[in-house]
Amino acid sequence: MKETHNRIISLLALLFIVSACSFFGGNQNTPEGYVRHCVRLLDKQALYADRPEWKEVKDSILAEAKTLTTMDQAHEAVSRAAKVAGGKHSVLLPPVKDTTSYPETAPELGLLENGILHIVLPAHSGVKVSDSLYIHRVLDFLHGHLDAKGVVLDLRGNTGGNMWPMISAVSPLLPDGVILRFKGRSRTQPIFLENILMGTGLSGKSIKKLPASTPVAILTDDMTGSSGEATLLCFRGLDNVRTFGTPTAGYASANIVKALADGYTLLITTSCDMARTGEIFCDDPIEPDVLTQTPLEDAVAWIATTSQKVTDK
Repeated sequence: MKETHNRIISLLALLFIVSACSFFGGNQNTPEGYVRHCVRLLDKQALYADRPEWKEVKDSILAEAKTLTTMDQAHEAVSRAAKVAGGKHSVLLPPVKDTTSYPETAPELGLLENGILHIVLPAHSGVKVSDSLYIHRVLDFLHGHLDAKGVVLDLRGNTGGNMWPMISAVSPLLPDGVILRFKGRSRTQPIFLENILMGTGLSGKSIKKLPASTPVAILTDDMTGSSGEATLLCFRGLDNVRTFGTPTAGYASANIVKALADGYTLLITTSCDMARTGEIFCDDPIEPDVLTQTPLEDAVAWIATTSQKVTDK
């Protein structure tokens, strides 16, 4: 699981290059000022900052901040604070100096037996593969196979990044309306498919839907995390969907990004993911419907059986 966490954080660091907004408030020139600034951000917005555990840790870290002499010590204190206030998805990230070696890829598409589509939806930051290429590669494929017998959506290895292109790409498989909710400390925010599409330059009118009865099998593993899990949860509760594989990484939460004056980035978890079923997910892995070491084979068999039942009706 440590490797999973490191890969998720690595992708997040790359995503911040293109998405982070500067927030250079407060005195960040001294270790104490730096820690106090970050603690204020966490106190105001972090998911668990209303819990007694946070107040205890916050008071301890603010007292410790007065004794710090180096920025390395400040970074370590902020990292500890972030985990308590925001959970395991909250983290202090160092500046990213090199993005050339990151293996970002475009979605992979294939046609399996009996007219079943196979879509591998990888992690996405937009650094090497543009949002437009990522979206339209899948969208055009689905639009060209509206009569498919079924779809295998492969989220194995998808450690996250930007969920908007991921969801837009597979929008022909989703019903309109609320597809997900973010449940925070004091409010729950609905996420509408129409808003996702507008945010990526699309419109509902441009999306051709596959029939709602088309079987969709989703594959997961312990590398499926963050936005990969959010994409998965957009399908949870739909009658035509079944999941196969192993439990996910357990980073099903929404975050905000705060860029700091020294080039570091503070990722603050502000809410948990809530599926259309009302189930809330956050730091725990999401279990598949079918726990299996042969998810693709089992998914194809399920689609074949399910699509035949639909045909026989």
